[in-house]
Amino acid sequence: MSPSLTVRRIAADQGAVFRELRTASLREAPYAFGETLEDALLADATSFDTTAAHHACSDDTTSFILYTEGHPAGLIGACFEESALHRAFVSELWVAPAVRHLRGGELLVNTASEWLASQGAREIYAWVADSNRTAMRFYERLGFGPTGEHTRTARTADAWETLLVRHVPPAAEPAAP
Repeated sequence: MSPSLTVRRIAADQGAVFRELRTASLREAPYAFGETLEDALLADATSFDTTAAHHACSDDTTSFILYTEGHPAGLIGACFEESALHRAFVSELWVAPAVRHLRGGELLVNTASEWLASQGAREIYAWVADSNRTAMRFYERLGFGPTGEHTRTARTADAWETLLVRHVPPAAEPAAP
């Protein structure tokens, strides 16, 4: 029997869970994120509490947690950029290696995308490191494609990332009476 997976929006009191998942992701895949494990470990616990509380109720930014058999096993962020473009992004996706084969990453991306669409997004964007071919193939399988936008990563001057986009299908029109 395979474990059951669920995804829920982060709750205001889940700062410790958020910190646990963030540090686990940085330990396991330090190359994939904009911050370092040291940054996360040095951050005051209250900063994670504040982030969780904000993400629990914001209309512009949130986090979703993947659970397997009730235990936290993954994380994704969803937000609208603060610019005139107001693009919608999924970011900081991470799933514990022990449960990756269960398609939790797909569940997280789709849940975050549905939330962004419910907030008005018609396109969902994701920055993916060019060196992370596994992540690039993963996003492509979910319908993301290149936008043509390409930039150096913030942490490493000789590394590049590509902006991917997935279009949100329009909501079905109600049938005429």
